[in-house]
Amino acid sequence: MKLIDISMTLDDQTPPWPGDQAFKYNLTFSMEETGSVNVGQLKASNHIGTHIDAPFHYDSDGFRVADLPVERFLGDALVINMENKKNITKDDLHPFEYHGVKKVLFRTNSWKDRSEFPKDYTVIGADVGPYLRAKGIDLIGVDTPSVDPETSKELNAHHSLYENDILILEGLQLEHVAPGVYELMAFPLKMKEADGSPVRAVLRQK
Repeated sequence: MKLIDISMTLDDQTPPWPGDQAFKYNLTFSMEETGSVNVGQLKASNHIGTHIDAPFHYDSDGFRVADLPVERFLGDALVINMENKKNITKDDLHPFEYHGVKKVLFRTNSWKDRSEFPKDYTVIGADVGPYLRAKGIDLIGVDTPSVDPETSKELNAHHSLYENDILILEGLQLEHVAPGVYELMAFPLKMKEADGSPVRAVLRQK
């Protein structure tokens, strides 16, 4: 069994969404102070690094993180190479076979320097949601900060995926992963009110 970590490391160099809360870890109590343990705390956006979006992120009436069934974050996933694409549309998805998988991960390699928020990156077209829903897909993952452009207010990809009951996993690292079928594990923290959550995303080679 080979496990492949596809998560971003969280530290002071991890770029947040522009204007959002950066990641910060502080040692609250040291072993010298407590006599037994180190105790730390962290501060960060729910959308830092590798994370899932809960529907509440883009719909005030949508499910929060703790409302989402845990099984939605485990299952067979197809990693698809989409390098050199500015915008992924349903036409790009026709050549692939989706039998037996419930998740699709897009490997675009369009976020080269993970110490900086990218000026440009591959995004998802609004026609991808209904196409993948018809194929039985219930989650997509991207190796970019978002499925929509940074400046988008309409969030067409988010809403199209939401309307087709497809969850969103963002900020993956897939440059070291070959296209193919894997088992995905990417569980969020069980935060009752949260609009998203960092995850430790891992693939298991089949």
